[in-house]
Amino acid sequence: MPRGPRLDAPGTLHQVMVRGIERAVLFWDDADRADLLARLAALAEGGAVMVSAWALLPNHAHVLLRTGGRALARSMRALLTGYAGAFNRRHKRVGHLFQNRYKSIVVEEEPYLFELVRYLHLNPLRAQVIPDLRGLDRSPWTGHSALLETVPRPWQETATILAQFGPTGARARKAYRAFVAAGGAPGPAARGAGWGARAQCGRVGRGGGAAAGEGGHRRRCPGPGRRRIRRAPLARGPGGPAAAPPRPTLESVIARVCRHTATTPEEVAGGGRRPAVTHAREGIAHLWVGALGQSGRRLAPLLGVAPQSVYRAAARGLRGPWSGHPSSEGDVSGSVP
Repeated sequence: MPRGPRLDAPGTLHQVMVRGIERAVLFWDDADRADLLARLAALAEGGAVMVSAWALLPNHAHVLLRTGGRALARSMRALLTGYAGAFNRRHKRVGHLFQNRYKSIVVEEEPYLFELVRYLHLNPLRAQVIPDLRGLDRSPWTGHSALLETVPRPWQETATILAQFGPTGARARKAYRAFVAAGGAPGPAARGAGWGARAQCGRVGRGGGAAAGEGGHRRRCPGPGRRRIRRAPLARGPGGPAAAPPRPTLESVIARVCRHTATTPEEVAGGGRRPAVTHAREGIAHLWVGALGQSGRRLAPLLGVAPQSVYRAAARGLRGPWSGHPSSEGDVSGSVP
């Protein structure tokens, strides 16, 4: 069956992943990594794409980008064909380098942009390629260091991301770094925030790219003459199929933490500074942003703070008793000592 076109249009945000054939290593040394980045930089500087986040791992690479003046397929063909040819010449190798076509997912910007930036940049920690966050801060092989300006990448689009974390460069970088730290380095079961919660559209018509949409189910993108919705299989329990437990609401997280700290939601939102109120804010921020992977912007007004302060509070919450990763109402209460 022929493959159909990928979903694309100027300004579309894509998460792209490429993998070595048979999971073989894509980057043998730093010269290989620098070569791919030089090619990606040339595309960005030429207006073909705008790159928001990226990470190079031994046998695969992730890029979060927005299409610009040319189609994604044309840009990726230039990037990957050029790199594969140079790689084969450099290492006296022949044959395919990449496994199949690159994978691309169209991302709905509002719910997923910042969570995907964090997810992509934490990949080297999850893969144990980099030992800790301090090493990630200075790694030249992810876009995280460009956002912190420890490794300048003029071609990477950083202003859009940092503008959401603070009014000035230094404050925005500090808040962004706290946001990444609050994400931790979960194992395969957690998979980061924008992945576990999203739905993915399938192919359009007889082929095409995928799209990250809203909700907790898989759905078909509408194709010609067809509009079909297919929900994910229900989890099976001892008594047969059962729906997955609901994720905690923001209100339930706030209520449970307030009960544990003997505070009230009104105190938490009122700007008070007594230790119990501060402790409650840190716990709420860590559970909502760090454990559940939700947006700090929604939480900020309920804590009476600016969005960038939410991420700093979430990072401080890591040092407290708020270390659970709740996935249901019961788990929230279980994660509070």
